[in-house]
Amino acid sequence: MVFTDAVKCSKDGILIRVHVVPGSSHPEFPAGYNQWRKCIEIKVGACAKENQANAEVLREIASFFHIADHDVTLISGQKSREKTLSLKTISVESVCKKLGEVLHE
Repeated sequence: MVFTDAVKCSKDGILIRVHVVPGSSHPEFPAGYNQWRKCIEIKVGACAKENQANAEVLREIASFFHIADHDVTLISGQKSREKTLSLKTISVESVCKKLGEVLHE
């Protein structure tokens, strides 16, 4: 499972690295795995303006993993397309299993 390079355990929860594509015609997560950046791609409809894309990223990821919005936190990458997020109330095994089902790995 190559995409597991984007998923790490930490004392703050499960860390997941994502690459955001803002302004997409439809939201999609996961939209693929970028092996060079070691990031899982996410497409969002919101523009990268006034924190709109970041807010949509957090909502989409919480929805995908069936966890509460407040259990997903932006750790780094506030103004970058590459972001690190912390997920709480979910195990690394559950994260990898769910991603693997969609990414077919």
